[in-house]
Amino acid sequence: MILPGFPDAQPVEGLVGGLMIGASAAIMLLGLGRIAGVSGLFVRAIRIEATGTPWAIAALFVAGLVLGGALFAGIAGPMEAHYPPGFGWLIAGGLLVGFGTRLGSGCTSGHGVCGMSRLSPRSLAAVATFIASGMVTVAIVNALGGGW
Repeated sequence: MILPGFPDAQPVEGLVGGLMIGASAAIMLLGLGRIAGVSGLFVRAIRIEATGTPWAIAALFVAGLVLGGALFAGIAGPMEAHYPPGFGWLIAGGLLVGFGTRLGSGCTSGHGVCGMSRLSPRSLAAVATFIASGMVTVAIVNALGGGW
């Protein structure tokens, strides 16, 4: 399906992926009473944080993300990806995202998927901040001629 103005959009795939993310978050919350926030599960899985979700559950969740991606790549074949020029930008971006998730007490999956569905005021504010920050960043990068 081709959408006007978005020739590379994949709405059906996006819908299926969104349903899968929502289902996994619901299963985690209803089945285990835990929030499926990836940054929190990741820091628990690599033992940076000692409290919260039991380690085995966090480690299995993170491993499932990696294995699921590998399984998809094995079935669908290689995917084309475009990254900003220079390895340093990737390192800087990763460090800033990691810092931001710790500063904001969560990431887009924790706040955006799980927190907003529970109408958490903190998550509503966090998601508004994510979106505003993303818009400002894109505007600055494009103004500096570095859009990709």
